[in-house]
Amino acid sequence: MLEIGMKAPDFNLKDQNNNYINLTDYQDKWLVLYFYPKDNTSGCTKEACDFTDLRKDYSQLDAEIIGISPDSIESHKKFISKHNLEITLLSDTEKEIMKAYGAWGLKKNYGKEYEGIIRSTFLISPEQKIAAVWSKVKVRVKRKSGEVKHAQIVKEKLAELKQK
Repeated sequence: MLEIGMKAPDFNLKDQNNNYINLTDYQDKWLVLYFYPKDNTSGCTKEACDFTDLRKDYSQLDAEIIGISPDSIESHKKFISKHNLEITLLSDTEKEIMKAYGAWGLKKNYGKEYEGIIRSTFLISPEQKIAAVWSKVKVRVKRKSGEVKHAQIVKEKLAELKQK
């Protein structure tokens, strides 16, 4: 399990434009790396749109956003086009990077156990160390004060860490 302060595992995956992207491309920048199950599903679409909506705020905080799923490059292209997403999506069809980040593992649903994606988000510092971790993410949580978006929580944590 990755913990705060540990070096983030490197990755070298293709994005929606068939370009290889790796962790070292983001040296000297903050990186929001989030793992999600599937393009064009309800929760995953909300999460991608929420991060897109906050992209300018993240940019002002010197951060980039990358989503990773086991979907194909072609699926990512269609997902981005359909929802006007402004984030980078990487394809991890072999699930190697998901496993390295602990975002692939045993899950339970209605008493049945199976392997699958554990929706997770990692905030990676410019020194490429894990700065914050969210596991078993809920994309949106209803509270008395209203709906809270995961993308907003991550942004607030990033702003807090940058002040230190």
